Parts: sequence; structure tokens; C-alpha cells
Amino acid sequence: MLLSSSRLLSFISLPALITSLQYSAIEKGAYEADSILRRDAVIIGGGSSGTYAAIGLRDKGKTVAVIEQKNLLGGHTNTYTDPATKTPVDYGVIVFDNSSIVTSYFNRFNIPLTTGTGRATGSFTESYIDFSTGKNITSYVPPDPTAAFNAYATQLQKYPSLNKPGWNVPDPVPADLLLPFGDFVKKYKLDGAVPTIYFFAQGFGDILSIPTLYFVKYFSLSFLQGVETGFLITSRHDNSELYEKARTELGDDVLLNSTVLSTDRSGTDVKVSVQTPAGKKLVIAKKLVISIPPLLSNLNGFDLTDNERSLFSQFTSGALYTGLLNHTGIPDNVEITAVKPNTPYNLPQLPTLYGLYLTAVPGLKQFLYGNSAPLSDNDVRSSIVSQIQKLKTAGTIPTASTPEFVAYSNHYPYELRVSADAIAKGFYKNLTALQGQTKTYWTGAAFDRHDSGSVWAFTEGLLGGIAA
Repeated sequence: MLLSSSRLLSFISLPALITSLQYSAIEKGAYEADSILRRDAVIIGGGSSGTYAAIGLRDKGKTVAVIEQKNLLGGHTNTYTDPATKTPVDYGVIVFDNSSIVTSYFNRFNIPLTTGTGRATGSFTESYIDFSTGKNITSYVPPDPTAAFNAYATQLQKYPSLNKPGWNVPDPVPADLLLPFGDFVKKYKLDGAVPTIYFFAQGFGDILSIPTLYFVKYFSLSFLQGVETGFLITSRHDNSELYEKARTELGDDVLLNSTVLSTDRSGTDVKVSVQTPAGKKLVIAKKLVISIPPLLSNLNGFDLTDNERSLFSQFTSGALYTGLLNHTGIPDNVEITAVKPNTPYNLPQLPTLYGLYLTAVPGLKQFLYGNSAPLSDNDVRSSIVSQIQKLKTAGTIPTASTPEFVAYSNHYPYELRVSADAIAKGFYKNLTALQGQTKTYWTGAAFDRHDSGSVWAFTEGLLGGIAA
């Protein structure tokens, strides 16, 4: 779940997109000697979990190679630096759980942390807008979620295994965890918590139809603690600093702007054929770590087993888009949250802007936009401009300038999930059992939840097996 700058938990690795080639055995003799890399582990994806795995294995004295499609590490972490003021603005990952693994990881790179919400300082007005009409819904008053969250916490305490790293789903799966979340809300009278959960669940899609398991896992007791007392944020408000320092430390062991052509796990070692800006390379490693979202569309060219293919084919996901806008016409001291009158819990209908949020740079607003299925970037941009123009047409904001996209990031796929029927039939038991098979380890949000601290803890638990 990527959130607004005022609501964002930490979240996690974007896919290193894979070219569409059929798998075939990789012949070492087809590569020049200087194009062959030998490592203890090869890591596919340089997002949150992949970078953590690389640093953790290095700390254990192991050699690594990280293959990342983008030109930088960090996954869902996005930072823009204002050219005039040199002020950094995070518009992807904003805040982190207050946990020991988070503080230890940032301390390792000498990056100071403080407590906070990630919200820009100073006084501001929060307006509730129906983006379908552009009207300011002045009659809307968000419910006090305190009683509902107390009731929700009581339910969370029934499932302590889900508060641990990974998908430790009770067997048999309790019926409540299979309910659509909307039914779970009604059953336990959690109505007052829904608007808050919705805006922390940006990118999930239609939250009322998703199995409750995903909310119990994601919106954990530690999450409730953060809502109440605050999260951790970087003192310099530049989350990309973590990945820049990791990149410097890893050096030439990171292959940026690179895509996997094929993998071969049939022999004693793992072989990964990679297209890099300098040409094709072959990485030969003892272990393979895959940290990209395991959608089949991301894994073309991988020599998947029938079991892996069967499991990954069941995943669906939401879609999330984030960025920064200039010239919105919205005053600097106004933050906008989307609502929709006459819908359950006044939740806006997807696809939609979730809101337009304050930043530390005057005139600059962070946006978050979501849907239950992926959209083209052009369609997202057009819809955002159209929805803001409706504010002007309705007289909600006075100016007539056209919004300018200063930064934009596509975070699809987001929050991978399966059906209640698949959960009941042991999907997550089977998914967890993949670890270590065919010399391969899997990490990332699909194997835990969209929270950096939690994914780091999960990845930490895999390092012993990877390093063995």
C-alpha cells in the first residue's frame, strides 16, 4: 500500500520486467570469459527486499549480483529534488514501522531517523472532494475510528501467527479470514475504521470485496500502533538516500538497466542470462533470489516448475500510480481527500484520485491514483487532469491553469492476492513451501506484506538458507 505523504507506510519492490523468451538450457560456451560472472547468489530485482538481501548476504561474506531493470535501486521508493530549493520530496515510500530491524538497517548506513507522520509541517485545511463532480463535500465529517479500531484490535489478537514475517496462515483457515472485508466489517461493527483503512490501502482496489486475510496481515497491531503514536521517517526526508548508499557499497555487483533473458536451474549451479547495456552476460551462482512480484508476465524466460507456474497464475493485484503536480490551482495550505456521497462508507469509486497532498515545496502537490486493474500511463494522466479540471468547473478552486506532471511513477502490480477459495485450499502453505526448492528463494511483498520493515524481517529470515 503506497500512501499519501500523510499516510504512507513503507512499500516495497517494483518488478525488474522480464523479456518474453521461451526457456531453454543456457550454454556457458556461448559467452566470452569476461561476460561470465560467478557469485554465491544472484538477486533478481533491486527494490526494497532485493537490496536488503544483497546487503545482508554481503555482510555474511557472500558474493552477489543484483539485476535491476531500472536505472536505480529502491523499488517503490521515489524521491524528487526541487531544483530551485534543493528540497527532497518523497512521493513513494514515506514512513516506516518503528521496529528494530528498521532502525538497525538505517543505522548501518548512518541515516538518521525521527518519529512523525510524513506530513508536511504547518497548519493546513483538509477538504473532502467528490472527484466525479469536483464539488467540495462540506457536509462530510470523517468518523472517529477509535472504537472501531479497538474492536478491530480484538480481532487481530486471534491471529498472532499473521503478525510474524511471512504468510503463517492458520490451518484450517478460519472462516472470518475468508470473508469479503465488507462482510467482516459488518459482522464486527468496524464501520468507523473503514475510511481510515481505505486511505491506507491505496492501490488495493475494491477493499470491501477483498478477503479479510489481507487486512489482518497488512493492518496489523504494529500498524495500529503507528497510527496512534507515529511512524519512523528519515530526518533528511530523502528515503532514496538508503538505496543510493547501498548502490555505492554494492558497486559493480549491481547490473542496472538490465533484464533477465532466461534462467536455468537444472544443474548444480543456477545460470541467469542477462541483457545489460554492455551486452549479454551470464551469471552463474549457487543460489537464486527472486524479489520481483511473481506474476507470470514478469517471469517469461524463467524455467518455472509446474508448481510455481500453477501458484503464480492465481495472483491478481490492484494498481497504484503516484507523483507530483504543479499548477493545480489548489492553495498550498489545502490538502484534498476523495469521498463519494451515497456510497458505502462514502468511498470513492475506482478508478480515481485518492487525494492531493501537501509537500514541503510551495505549489507542489503529491497525487495518488488507483484502480482495481492496470491502466495505461496516458489514461491515468488524462484522468488526473480531467478530475482536477472538474474542481475548477465546479468552482471549488478558482484558477484555470493546466496541471503539470513534475514526477510520475507507475507502481503496478500492487498487493498481489488470490481468491478466498485458493486461500482455503492452502495456497499460502504451498507458496511458503517454495523456499529453497531448485536452489531458489523468493521474497518481496507477495511473500509478506507491503511494508518495508516487515519485508526486511522476512528477508532476514531467508539469509541463512541462501548463504548455506
